Amino acid sequence: MTDVTSAKTARRPHHWRRDLVELAAMFTAVAVADAIANMVGHGPDGPFLLIASAVVLIATAAFHTWWARRHSHAPPALTPDTAGGAQAAGPTELVARGDELFETSLWRMRTTVRDTPGSLAALCTALARHRVDILTLQTHPLAEGTVDEFLLRAPTSLQAQQLTREIAAAGGSHTWIERADAHDLVDTPTRVLGLATRTALDAAELPLALRQLLGRCTIHSLPAVGLTGRPTGETPPVEGVLEETVMRLRDPNGGAITVERPYLPFTPTEFARARALVELDARLGPRVPRSEDVLTLPEGNEITVRRADQGDVPAARAMHDRCSDRTLSLRYHGPIGDADRYLNHLLSPRFGRTLAVQTTSGKLVALGHLLWDGDETEVALLVEDAWQRRGIGAELLGRLVDLAVEAGCESVYAVTQSSNTGMVAAMRGLGLPLDFQIEEGTLVITARLDATAVRPRARFEQAER
Repeated sequence: MTDVTSAKTARRPHHWRRDLVELAAMFTAVAVADAIANMVGHGPDGPFLLIASAVVLIATAAFHTWWARRHSHAPPALTPDTAGGAQAAGPTELVARGDELFETSLWRMRTTVRDTPGSLAALCTALARHRVDILTLQTHPLAEGTVDEFLLRAPTSLQAQQLTREIAAAGGSHTWIERADAHDLVDTPTRVLGLATRTALDAAELPLALRQLLGRCTIHSLPAVGLTGRPTGETPPVEGVLEETVMRLRDPNGGAITVERPYLPFTPTEFARARALVELDARLGPRVPRSEDVLTLPEGNEITVRRADQGDVPAARAMHDRCSDRTLSLRYHGPIGDADRYLNHLLSPRFGRTLAVQTTSGKLVALGHLLWDGDETEVALLVEDAWQRRGIGAELLGRLVDLAVEAGCESVYAVTQSSNTGMVAAMRGLGLPLDFQIEEGTLVITARLDATAVRPRARFEQAER
């Protein structure tokens, strides 16, 4: 079972054919409209029909724009004063107040107020006027003003735009509102301690912990030395750099960790928390959980599945030497001789999680990678030729998906060749909704994850020790 992704350098192909089709459709529509206008315009009621058609088209376009904005799931653009928008609808619950029973939703809201007595009280009064409960509150002091961050329980009928207007009238500015869920009910100290514990146990958790700490953001790990062996120049100062919507922190493994949140500036408090988490990771040094599972293949051979790290680079290189050119070409983009350059990168816990399969003699025969790719997550497999078609690839893929679900990923994608029927079958064996995109022989398969993720059907018996 092999896959054609190149370490983190693979990207989804640009669908220029789709752009060409849309352009052709636009020109066709213009030509048809011109022909109809010429034909109708020469009739007795031509001008009136054209005016009526124009009115209908304008009304339709206006309705479409209103509907798209009302149901948009994308973060809205910030304006100088306020910004907010309804995100994807979160869970609701029934709340009784007196004799009245009504539905409520959870919201996260952040707004900036002047640092003067009574500013916070004015916001609380505005919220109480609309029967909004304040569940948690954090304050982020700034040089000018204070950022107040709320977790709110509000009536479902209350729209984000209306709440934003009320907050602006009460003195709030640069307001951001988005849906929350039950996971946000944990208080901030408890959540931060939990993230610190996860980071302490596993170095691969640092990017995920930063994302959960800072909310919706994009995190990139940039190495100090590129695949060519040349310095990249991506090494920020020890104290880090904060530039409104971007923070850059020194990676303990070398290089930089860049965190971007274009829709909401970071506060000094958030920067300090992120820097403390990175400093914890640096003090603990490289670490990977050492748990392992011993499984029995259908023919009776035993294999061990465990986490891998950069200490496995020599064994991975030896496995590369035993793989055929076809197996390596299905796994990597570019010249096969460059594959060894990716191993130190692939096996670094900073860029994801790697599972290794080894025999009873200790020989490494397969690798499975779960790679953090900005907002997305990539899965990649390499199985030595002599150990293919035994279900090892499906076993690794199922475990990688389990790790992705545990990490809170919404989807995973694999980049392979359209002729790689083994990888396609393994992805289908997950029992998850799949999206397929193909461009010039390159196939991108995306699996959407949810709470009911199903692991591959072919599971091995776990040996007793």
